[in-house]
Amino acid sequence: MSATVSPVPVAAHLRRRTAGSWLRGITIGVVTLVFALPLVWMFAAAFKTNVQVTDPSVGLWFSPTLENFRNIVEAGQILRSMGNSLLVGVVSTVLSAVIAVPAAWAVGRFGMHRTGSLILVARIVPAISLLVPWYYLFAQMGLVGSYTVLILSQMFVSVPLIMWIMISFFAGLPVELEEAARTDGLSAFGAFWRIALPLAAPGTATASLLAFVFSWNNFMFALIFADDRTQTVPVTLFNFISYASTDWGGLMAAATLITVPVVLAAVLGQKYLVAGLTSGATKG
Repeated sequence: MSATVSPVPVAAHLRRRTAGSWLRGITIGVVTLVFALPLVWMFAAAFKTNVQVTDPSVGLWFSPTLENFRNIVEAGQILRSMGNSLLVGVVSTVLSAVIAVPAAWAVGRFGMHRTGSLILVARIVPAISLLVPWYYLFAQMGLVGSYTVLILSQMFVSVPLIMWIMISFFAGLPVELEEAARTDGLSAFGAFWRIALPLAAPGTATASLLAFVFSWNNFMFALIFADDRTQTVPVTLFNFISYASTDWGGLMAAATLITVPVVLAAVLGQKYLVAGLTSGATKG
């Protein structure tokens, strides 16, 4: 005589699964709304006049205007600043990756724990504590106001950031692959270049993207070391705020423009970003 399964426990289990799915969906929706609402407000305010921006009764239903974008483009400073930020961000990220990725491989592969601890210390030290000696040093070298000082200051943060991400990534790669390459006659650097580096491409893309985003958004270094010619976008945004008033429409239009490159970079690199954030999570 075959045993029968009561439909009551099965129905209760299905109800619990359905309730859990609804709860997860509602939670994700609330979190997404909380994070997306400021961006939606910024995007909407970019198409409002200053009067509409400061009027609480004007929500998302209004007559849009392109006057804010026209004004900031005609002024020319925002486009110049975006070019400066792009130059500093790309160059500092590339140079940081060239230095940090091989160093991270050496630390992760050969168990250089003390070196890894020093990297963490450099990552933790507040950069603002170094601004005064840096300014004095770079002023003596005649570099203040140049692209060089901006790139070097960004690399102080980007190199430890990329190294700290890549150390765990390289440590999670199978060492047997490199040992097999060494057996076939490759040098240690050859094994890194031909085996480890291609496998680390998602992690490198992730670390480089994060370093670029930090450089793009960094305000403190550019405020101290840049001049009118090398000014980057965060400092340009700050110029919309004055003692007497704030050009909210222009500020939101400029903020929308400088957000677009970062969002595009994140969307285009989403595959590598997700792979890089998860590949180093397990070892072996």
